[in-house]
Amino acid sequence: MKNFLKFDWIAIAVIFLLVAIGLTALYSVSTVEGVLNLNDFWKQSVALLLGAGLAVALAHLDYRVLNANSTKLYFIALALLTAVLLIGKRIRGAQAWIDLGYFHLEPVEIVKLVMIIFLASFLAKKKTELSMLWRVIGSIVLVFIPVFLIIKQPDFGSASVIVGIWGGMLVASGLNKKTIFVLLLIGIVGATSGWFFLKNYQKERIINFIEPANDPLGTGYNVIQSTIAVGSGGMFGKGLGHGSQSQLNFLPEKHTDFIFAVIAEELGLFGAALVLGLYVALLFRIRETARLARDNFGYLLCVGVIVMLFVQLFVNVGMNIGVVPVAGVPLSFLSYGGSSLLAILASMGLIQSVYMRRLKTLD
Repeated sequence: MKNFLKFDWIAIAVIFLLVAIGLTALYSVSTVEGVLNLNDFWKQSVALLLGAGLAVALAHLDYRVLNANSTKLYFIALALLTAVLLIGKRIRGAQAWIDLGYFHLEPVEIVKLVMIIFLASFLAKKKTELSMLWRVIGSIVLVFIPVFLIIKQPDFGSASVIVGIWGGMLVASGLNKKTIFVLLLIGIVGATSGWFFLKNYQKERIINFIEPANDPLGTGYNVIQSTIAVGSGGMFGKGLGHGSQSQLNFLPEKHTDFIFAVIAEELGLFGAALVLGLYVALLFRIRETARLARDNFGYLLCVGVIVMLFVQLFVNVGMNIGVVPVAGVPLSFLSYGGSSLLAILASMGLIQSVYMRRLKTLD
C-alpha cells in the first residue's frame, strides 16, 4: 500500500482516460455490416489487463536492474526481429507478426521499448567513457541493425519511430550544436537519397499524399476518407456509433491507423482536443519525472518514452488529417493492437519506477 502512494497518480489518471477513450471508440466501430462483432474489443481488453499487470510489476521493479541487463535485452530484440522474418505471418503486405493463436505478436512494438532501455544504458555509460564522435558512431551502428531488420518486413513507420527515439535520446545525452547540425544535414541528405531505394508502391504513397486526388480510389483513398471523417465531426461530433464514414465502412483501418479520425467524427473537435490535451498532460508529467530522475539512465529512459509518444502522436494524427504520409504508426493507448498496448503500458510502468525512486539517495 505504501508503494502505491508513491505513484504519479496524475499520469495514471491521464493514461486511464486515454485507454477508456480508445476502448469506447473501438466498441463504437465494432459493427460490421450491421452485425456487432466485439472480437477486437475483447482482445484489446485482455491486452489491457495484461498490460496493466505488467506496468504494476515494472513500477515496483528497480529500473536500474534493466541497466545491467540492457545488452541481453538488445540481443533478444534482434532475435525477435529475425524470427518474424523467418516464421512471421504476412498481413497487408508486411511480415511483421508472429502467430500465437488467439493473439498475433508484433515484435517491433516490444523492440521500441527495448531500444529505449538499451540506448539509455549505452548513452549513460559511454558519456564518460567515449568521446562525442565515437558515442555517435557507436549508437548509429547499434541502431542500424534493428532498423535494417524492421525495414525488411517492410515497416518504414516503425523504423522511423526508432530513428526518432535514437535522435532524441542522443541530443538529450549532451550533443553540442555543431554535431546536431551535422547529423541533421546527414539525415536530410539520407532521406532525400532514400527516395531511389523505395519500392513503387511506397513512392506512390508519398506522391498521392501530396495530391490524394491523383488516385482517389487507390493510394489516395485512405487520406481522403480520413480527412472527410475528421472534417465532418463539427464541434461536438455525430455521436458514438453514428459516424457515417466509420459506420458505413468508408474509412479504412478504422480501428488501428485511423482511430483518431473515428474519434474526431463521432466526438467532434471537442473530443479530438480532449485527446490531444491528455497527451500533452502525459508528456509534461513524464518530463517532470525526467527532471527529477536520480541518474542519467532514468533520465534518458524518460526522454526515450517522451520521444516515442510524441513521434507516434505526430505521425498518426498527421496522417489522419492529411499532413503526413500514411505510415502505419499506431496511436498510443488508442489504436487497436495488443502488442502496442502491452508495450506502451510497460513503458508507463518503467516511468513510474523512475518516479517512485526519484527522492531516494543513490546506493
